[in-house]
Amino acid sequence: GATTAAEVEVSKTQEDDDEGEEEEEEEIPEDLTDLPPAEQQKRIIMRSLWLMGIGTLFVLIFSDPMVDVLSELGDRINVSPFYVSFVLAPVASNASELIASYNYALKKTSASMDISLSALAGAACMNNTFVLFIFLLLIYVQELEWTFSAETIAILLSELGVGLLIMGKKLTLLGGLVILCIYPLSLIIVGTLEAVGLD
Repeated sequence: GATTAAEVEVSKTQEDDDEGEEEEEEEIPEDLTDLPPAEQQKRIIMRSLWLMGIGTLFVLIFSDPMVDVLSELGDRINVSPFYVSFVLAPVASNASELIASYNYALKKTSASMDISLSALAGAACMNNTFVLFIFLLLIYVQELEWTFSAETIAILLSELGVGLLIMGKKLTLLGGLVILCIYPLSLIIVGTLEAVGLD
């Protein structure tokens, strides 16, 4: 019999799904494809440990000079180093997550978009929580004066806002735009709280 338009559409959809599944297969480095699976896993773990070690070494080498550069930049443009760091440091420190998420998003499948957004949201919440913990620990251990209420409130409100938005089953374009606006909004919150006298 004759093929109907609906059958052609179903067939086309199945082919697209098959292509999407092929794109979602695990990517093995080309130099490891000829090895048995157990050896591949061993080499991948060793390579990842090596790369994480090198990355940690780079962080140890470059973090102190980066702080000095951000402070100097703030002094030269007559802006509080906090604001300079708040804008530039996250971009520099999370560049790998941004690039990885962008590469996942380029696949344009539902699963890859979900992975991309989850990775970004998880990195943001984890970084804020971890940095806040270290910050509070340093204040306690070194008995520093507490002058960071506005910044801490902004961080906690930002985390709460992002957390509430990503708890839903589906993230819409509007939700993404709201999350994008949280970043500049947190700067406004800090400025407003400091303007009304909160340290």
